[in-house]
Amino acid sequence: MDSTKRGGKRGGKGHRSAEQDRDVRLSKSMTYVLRHGARNMGLHMGTDGFLFLEDLLAHSQFRSYTIEDVKRVVATNDKQRFKLLSHPENGRLQIRANQGHSVQVTDLELKPVLAGSPDCPVEAVHGSYLHNWSAIKQQGLSRMSRTHIHLAPGLPGEEGVISGMRGNCDLAVFIDVSKALADGIEFFWSENGVLLTAGNAEGKLLPKYFTQAVRLKPTRCLLPLE
Repeated sequence: MDSTKRGGKRGGKGHRSAEQDRDVRLSKSMTYVLRHGARNMGLHMGTDGFLFLEDLLAHSQFRSYTIEDVKRVVATNDKQRFKLLSHPENGRLQIRANQGHSVQVTDLELKPVLAGSPDCPVEAVHGSYLHNWSAIKQQGLSRMSRTHIHLAPGLPGEEGVISGMRGNCDLAVFIDVSKALADGIEFFWSENGVLLTAGNAEGKLLPKYFTQAVRLKPTRCLLPLE
């Protein structure tokens, strides 16, 4: 009896682990499609970044998933990467990524950051990797193939910080937001609290806006800016 119960518990844990792994795969697949690959996969995305959920689930890559699977992943995603809502006219469910696009999305409902406004942070943080520091220190941060450079209002784990950098980043570059705003660089808040900027005309945030750089791992320490 006891052995059977113990086996049942192990089986339960195994089932939960398999479900979690499946949810991770679904989350990663949706992230790619909604940020980068919809057109290449033959899926129609509106200018607001939404595509109909039934069209996504009809694609061969997603046929093993259900609406309930998608709803669970959207609700439990720790970085709140996705938005799911009903179309205002026909009620069909739509889904989009909140930010991170390499495709042009013009209607993401981003909130502009104004200098001196209550939601204008003194500093914002960009997460990267130490092997990039030499290039970043000389050339600045680049949005590269994405439409925006992603910034967080603080370091991971700090109050109110949901997203904005990957958990395995070992470099944090702090940006003087007010100084950049004064030079005409625009910033926006996404719906899940990520600070976004397209940078200057070349898609960069130059080193003159850096206030500090911090090595995060294995122990934290300041890095010289020059």
